[in-house]
Amino acid sequence: MLTNPLGLLALLGIPAVLAIHFLQRKSIELPVSTLFLLERTQRDAISGRRFDRLIPSVPLWMQLLGVLLLTWLLVEPRYKKENSVQRVAIVVDSSASMSVFRDDGIKRLTDELPAIQGLASAMEITVLESAPDRPRIYTGTSLDDMAKALKKWSPKEGMIDPTRSIRLARSLVSSEGSVIYLTDTPAEELPFEARLLSVGRPVENVGFTGITFANEQGALVWRAVVKNYGKSPATRTWKIVTADGSTEPASLKLAPGGITTIQAAFPTDAKEVRLELSPDDFPLDDCLPIVKPAPKPLTLFAATSPAFADLGEKLVNSLEATSSSNDATSADIMLATYDPLDPTLPVGNAIVFVEDSTATGTYLRGGILAEASPLMDGLNWQSLLVRETIQLDRQPTDQVLLWQEKRPLIFLRHLPATESRPAASQLFFNFDLRLSNVERQPAFIVLLHRFAGAVRDAKVAPASLNLETNQPVKLTLDPKQLATITQTSPDGKVLSKTSSETLPASFTTPPAPGFLTLSQADETLLSASLHFADTREADFTACSATDTLTESNQAAIDRHTKEDPYWRVWFILLIAAVLVAWKFVQTKSTEPTVASPVGGR
Repeated sequence: MLTNPLGLLALLGIPAVLAIHFLQRKSIELPVSTLFLLERTQRDAISGRRFDRLIPSVPLWMQLLGVLLLTWLLVEPRYKKENSVQRVAIVVDSSASMSVFRDDGIKRLTDELPAIQGLASAMEITVLESAPDRPRIYTGTSLDDMAKALKKWSPKEGMIDPTRSIRLARSLVSSEGSVIYLTDTPAEELPFEARLLSVGRPVENVGFTGITFANEQGALVWRAVVKNYGKSPATRTWKIVTADGSTEPASLKLAPGGITTIQAAFPTDAKEVRLELSPDDFPLDDCLPIVKPAPKPLTLFAATSPAFADLGEKLVNSLEATSSSNDATSADIMLATYDPLDPTLPVGNAIVFVEDSTATGTYLRGGILAEASPLMDGLNWQSLLVRETIQLDRQPTDQVLLWQEKRPLIFLRHLPATESRPAASQLFFNFDLRLSNVERQPAFIVLLHRFAGAVRDAKVAPASLNLETNQPVKLTLDPKQLATITQTSPDGKVLSKTSSETLPASFTTPPAPGFLTLSQADETLLSASLHFADTREADFTACSATDTLTESNQAAIDRHTKEDPYWRVWFILLIAAVLVAWKFVQTKSTEPTVASPVGGR
């Protein structure tokens, strides 16, 4: 291996040396009869032929040898070490947009890795995903096996910071190995001395970005948003597909970067429906699976006095999938009041208000402070006015949500599960609503809705939801029952089926669009559709191709090769050749030129 190929330019000294010796002038010998003609003869000799044949001489051969030795020293040759190993860790971008350029990335890796191996005897390859929780794609020494493993890889994640995976890759190959980040969008700078290989390019893409539902004239209507991410006008067709067939394709035109909405009534007898766009290079957002939305049902029992009956009715009407119940034991939430003459409190989920029948008190003074809680995030209570009333008995374990000076206005109580009842939550308003302006506070309505939503989430009941891929979802299951999760493709093919008695309290939906069902004891608790809605990954305008693989790695060269062990010998020979050539040139230049007379005196 030649470390410094530019040193070969020293070979230009060979034609230079030859030209000098070829052009040197040769004296013409003239026999003379008298010595007085010798000076004239020398002047005539100077005007002899300027070009003549090459005359071999010791200086010529020494100078040519010196040029060759100098060239050999300048190119800095290195020899391959035996049993040397080049370690390479490749971090591949797991984001969904890479699915378009996967084959391009595989080809570039198989083309570039031999050069990275260099003079090493072998190369160890480790391929990781940028998602740190994913298993390794490949570990071995074969480029063909690596390519086969990558062809089975399907990137479908959202935008991911590769720093953690690059850190792991660097730890696997140490400081002497090479780390490559394969992506479709160039990064300004990579950590841990990683090299960049970007194989992306701008791609024209049109896809679904989301869906909403509304009840109009007794019918459920869906509205889907379609976006053109490209820089050119686009024409697509779309259709509705059910188990019974599909509609005729309808045309759709979008300007560059344009957004449009399509809508239709949800088919009455269909359970699973999918919307399909005509295909393009990025198929993940060309299909939008949907199911008829149906949240977990919620029942509300109003045990309050007539003074609060209107509030219970408003709450039922404002909450989705909520109805009134006449059975306190089966209701999901009880709306109750606290009377000091009858201080009995509910034992299940409840919203409790103080009912004070005494004379009107003065307004409370002092600043209002909301504690950090998911129920209180972003709510403004500063305009709340509350009069002095009787107070509820607060327990040490209660979580205060709102204070006015030292008085707790709102607090939350969690009741642990017992053999006779499940765990429950209770929201207490430690003042009489009628003696405040709380019902005119937007924060009050939002708080009630959030509390009801938390109760709904904790309930074990069937639900039908439209979810996104890679979306966190909370699960509420019966811990005593076996749970089964089944994932199907948009066209109904079963992709996976998992049964477990210990499912986590939350999980992330699969990255592939389709449908998902969760069942326990032959009851379907969750029917969900999964659609791709990551607009960042669907936009390919920033994708381009670049790489930093050709940057020199002197450490790798030094590790896998050794320098010429005879370079000192070549240097001594170079000095010797120069001295010999100089000696012969000096000797020749000092010899006198004598012409032998033919005759005379």
